[in-house]
Amino acid sequence: MESFDTLTEGINALREQGYTEDFNLKNNSLEYLTGGHEVLFDEFKVDKFFRFEANTDPDDQSILYAISSDKYNIKGLLVNSYGIYSESFSNEMMKKLTVH
Repeated sequence: MESFDTLTEGINALREQGYTEDFNLKNNSLEYLTGGHEVLFDEFKVDKFFRFEANTDPDDQSILYAISSDKYNIKGLLVNSYGIYSESFSNEMMKKLTVH
C-alpha cells in the first residue's frame, strides 16, 4: 500500500501515475479546467485516497483523492480539507468521497 509523508509528495507521485487533472469540488460535481467540464458524482470513481494530518497545526488536515472518469477518459486529483473547514456538498458527493 502506498503512503506518503507529505501532501506534496503524494501529489507529485500520483501525477507521475497519470493523475494530471486538478479537480475542484462543486456541490454535486467535480470541475476541471483543462476540459472545461463538470464530472457528476456518478461519472467518476475514487481510485485511491490519502489522509494528511499536520502535527503542529490541526487546521492543516486534508485528504488527497486520486480520481478517474471512464466517461471523460481523465484522471486527476482532488485535495479537500476535512473537519470543521471541509467544503459543503450534496449527499451524493458526500457518500462518494467518504473515506474509511
